[in-house]
Amino acid sequence: MSDFHDVRFPVDIAFASEGGPMRKTEIVTLASGHEERNSPWAGSRRKFNAGYGVKSLEAIADIISFFEARAGRLYSFRWRDPFDWKSCASTKSASALDQTIGLGDGQKTIFRLCKKYQSGDISVQRAITLPVEGTVQIAVDGITLAESDYSVDHLVGEVNFVVPPEEGQEITAGFLFDIPVRFDTDTLSVSLAAFEAGDIPNIPVIEVLR
Repeated sequence: MSDFHDVRFPVDIAFASEGGPMRKTEIVTLASGHEERNSPWAGSRRKFNAGYGVKSLEAIADIISFFEARAGRLYSFRWRDPFDWKSCASTKSASALDQTIGLGDGQKTIFRLCKKYQSGDISVQRAITLPVEGTVQIAVDGITLAESDYSVDHLVGEVNFVVPPEEGQEITAGFLFDIPVRFDTDTLSVSLAAFEAGDIPNIPVIEVLR
């Protein structure tokens, strides 16, 4: 992951950004007027405009420094999604019972963190690759484990158990998480006159799938 810098974009600016998930859908309209729809993407990507969070000249200076250190689009980095950054609802506190991440088989020791999105009978599972250090909680069959019972790779999103969970045991997790993003431009265009007039700079960032 030499193209990733393990540093978080300023959270106060990110939390005032505009954006969210996007998908890619290809639509073909037939001669009858009916549609055929297909998605080449297995999941979604998040896209944001960080310019909405820039409220001062000091913030602009911070963004320019951050942009230069990432060499524009070259290096990805951590981003705190203001709308989706917990294993639970944003108004609740994460707990070890939030998300099911697998079932034990008596041999497997490594499990990937994930988050499920449910609407009616349809659910979508999303891999979590950048959990926040010190926030991951793990339970097996509803019993929260001590941190000494497992380790967490905070750059991959893997939980490694010291002793493999027994066959059929449900493994659940709670956590806070960031997402990997990069700037979606190699040019920052900031006009002092426009900024003082209330116009926001355009600072697009887009999720990097890993």
